[in-house]
Amino acid sequence: MYNDEVFGVLYAAKEPSKEQSEKLKNFLFTKYGKEVFLEWIEDETVTDGFRLEVGTDVYDWTNAGRLEQFKEMIKAVGKKAKKDIIPLIKENVKDWSPSGAPVEFGVVTSIGDGIATVSGLKSATYGEILLFSDGIRGMVLDLRENEIGCILFDDTDEIREGSRVTRTGRSAGIPVGNAFLGRVINPLGLPIDGKGDIEAEDYRAIESPAPGIIERQPVNRPMETGILCIDSMFPIGRGQRELIIGDRQTGKTAIALDTIVNQKGKDVVCIYVAIGQKASLISQMVTNLKKHGAMDYTIIVNASASDAAPIQYIAPYSGCSLAEFFMHQGRDVLIVYDDLSKHAIAYRALSLLLDRSPGREAYPGDVFYLHSRLLERAAHLSDELGGGSITALPIVETQAGDVSAYIPTNIISITDGQIFLESELFFEGQRPAVNVGLSVSRVGGDAQTKAMKKSSGSLRLDLAQYREMEVFTQFSSDLDESTQKQLTYGQGLMYLLRQQQYKPYTQHEQVILLTVASNKYFMDIPVKNINEEMRKLLEFFELHHPEVCSEIDSTGLLDDGDKETLLRYAFEFKEANHA
Repeated sequence: MYNDEVFGVLYAAKEPSKEQSEKLKNFLFTKYGKEVFLEWIEDETVTDGFRLEVGTDVYDWTNAGRLEQFKEMIKAVGKKAKKDIIPLIKENVKDWSPSGAPVEFGVVTSIGDGIATVSGLKSATYGEILLFSDGIRGMVLDLRENEIGCILFDDTDEIREGSRVTRTGRSAGIPVGNAFLGRVINPLGLPIDGKGDIEAEDYRAIESPAPGIIERQPVNRPMETGILCIDSMFPIGRGQRELIIGDRQTGKTAIALDTIVNQKGKDVVCIYVAIGQKASLISQMVTNLKKHGAMDYTIIVNASASDAAPIQYIAPYSGCSLAEFFMHQGRDVLIVYDDLSKHAIAYRALSLLLDRSPGREAYPGDVFYLHSRLLERAAHLSDELGGGSITALPIVETQAGDVSAYIPTNIISITDGQIFLESELFFEGQRPAVNVGLSVSRVGGDAQTKAMKKSSGSLRLDLAQYREMEVFTQFSSDLDESTQKQLTYGQGLMYLLRQQQYKPYTQHEQVILLTVASNKYFMDIPVKNINEEMRKLLEFFELHHPEVCSEIDSTGLLDDGDKETLLRYAFEFKEANHA
């Protein structure tokens, strides 16, 4: 189309008759409100109809074009079907006729580094899937006045400048369903574990709006990690977003995996999104989760370090779409994003290739929105919507403990608290290496049972005081007796919080250990023997007083009378064991 004149090109093996030309001109006049100048070009490949192009609009009236329309109609019927699909198909096929709607197409103007620039698709929308030659898929990520920027998900060798691109009208999405449990998939929803195809129940867009305020309810149910120091001082609730942050190799992933293992038997779906990790590490992780019986309720979405930046970019959104499928069924979901630092780096690479202006630390200005629109989708839905929840554990890697860097500060401001892991504590043998002073949960006691809240008491304050006084341990010979006792007590608490990986505590074990520790049970026990003492004490309760354990687990309560009984049993055991 040029100015006010409209030109069309008709591709067909034979020149249209005068009657056919008149029909086409009348059709085009109705569509565009003016006369269209029509040119016929002989095309021997178009023998079963014809193809009409007007500007960027394509009217494909070949058998292949009609078949494509028919396929789209069947897909639309399938999405609407709730039960038996056969009657619906029969009804729609009976009344179906090919549409006169145009198929918009564009042309690739440049290609490279997983990015294609396309002109001509004036109606394309952000996040829409485009179809390139040989079935290669891409997603619109940049909208400009005369062209669009598109990221590519498949091998780009077949795409050249001048290649044709067509719109699909569909947003980028992922197949979802219960059959994905126990599987390892890529961010496109394709299985990569060698166990065959996965039968999908639905298709969800990877980008969707977060639930509104009215659709949510308060976070008030615990999502137990089984890690003593976290459940006691920085509790996580179902629907919360708790950041795990720290330097490389400080145990961030270990905390996430322990939390997944601890959900066994609790009807929680776990989704682990790996972004930029080595494939060998993911393989080892799958083996460990299988060993502890956790893969049965876990889905791993893997965008490995060898995958292109577009695949790493969509990974967390794909994982969140899977999580939303289960949440809207009324189920509780735990999702781990490991890690969002690498996700931001992948997005930075795409943005720079799309010629967006770099800002602080070379990240584009919208990198905050990148993670906020992802993490806001974590929620505890209202009872009217089924009461399901998504609990998000994003992981962020820091450099030399610098939490003031751009990405860490962004995500700290989005989340409901953070668990900060300190390298110094890690190398001292404190595992998990949680820094009590910098870690926080903004949900707090609302996500704890009453028994846990009562037993944890002043634990955090006692540890903070110990860390302040620890500097004086080198002068211990000059300290007064009360200070030495306080240091010994604090040291015992630090050893109490040491925990092996894949060994999560149950609620009654945590309550018993915290209750006895806060009453100076471990004061006169050498620190090297504390772990053994803890093990023996828990065995004693489970063998001789199982009613105490079951009462705590079933009710989540610990009144003053129960606490006195628990302490009496514990100190009787200690007296007998150390007589």
